[in-house]
This record gives sequence, structure tokens and C-alpha cells, in this order.
Amino acid sequence: MIDVLAPERAALAPAQRWESKDLRRKPTVNPENLGFLLAKASQRWNELLGARFRQAGYPEVSPAFGSILLPLFEEDGLRMTDLGQRAGLSKQTMTTMIRLMDDRGLVERRSDPLDRRAARIFLTERSRAFKKVAAQALDVMDTLVKSQIEPDQINSARGVLKVIARLGLHEYRPNAPD
Repeated sequence: MIDVLAPERAALAPAQRWESKDLRRKPTVNPENLGFLLAKASQRWNELLGARFRQAGYPEVSPAFGSILLPLFEEDGLRMTDLGQRAGLSKQTMTTMIRLMDDRGLVERRSDPLDRRAARIFLTERSRAFKKVAAQALDVMDTLVKSQIEPDQINSARGVLKVIARLGLHEYRPNAPD
């Protein structure tokens, strides 16, 4: 039998190859699980953000597009591979997302004049205009969070979320610099 997961297992960093060694506790699945809470918080954040985008006249913009829009707001016309690295998305996800964004008039794919095999991704006028709307929507979201959570808790949460976003990408080193 062929092990279809072998390539994925081989690609895992040492920090990702783990098993629970604490035999004193029984693993459980419940609504207090950190992953579940992160997913629900992300879901709610995206619902609120998407509603702001729709109210501002941008119903075609999904909050999920932020991973691609943010690097393009910083540097338009990135090669697809560079954009994928900056966005932290796989090639397959990038292909799907860029196709969706292109269909919705948010980006354009153009051949790289230096390498016809490569594609460069450019913002459209519509997505360039959206940058201001995104900044305002995120500011409103930050204000909402600050109205309910203390500043030191927000700063701690940012640090924790940065660590979680990098889980398994590098060998675990407590207190390592960003």
C-alpha cells in the first residue's frame, strides 16, 4: 500500500512531529480548546470585517483576501511565488485565491517581462481604492477590541498570536526574537 501522507510527514519540521507524552491527562475535545477558540474568534472577526466591507460598498472583498492584499499594498506587482511566500500561502491556495480575486476585479495577472513563465500580480484601481476602506475597517475593529480588552492583554495577545502563527515553522525556542 502506498503511504499518501509520506511527503507531508517528511516535510514536517521536528517541532511538528510530536505525540502527547503526558500520560497523566486524557486528551479531550471541548469548547475551551485553544484551537477551537482561535477558530471561533477568527470566524467572528471575519464576519464583522466582511460586514464593514459590504457596508462600504465592497461586497466582493472577502476578509480572507487580506493575506494577499496586504503584501500587494506594500509592493504591487509581485511575482506569484514571492507573493505566496509573503502571504504564507501554498501554491495551490495562491492559485485559487488569485483566480477568485481576478474574477472579482481585485487583481490582474500579467506575464513577467523578464521571465514569461512567471506571473506578476497587480492590484486593480478597485483594490487600490479599497486600501483606505480596509484601513478604516481595521481601525474600527481595533477600537471595538480596545473598548473591551485592557491594553496589556491586547499586547500579550499579539505576542501569543505571532507565536501561534509560526508554530512548526522553526525549531521551538522559548523567548526567541521575532
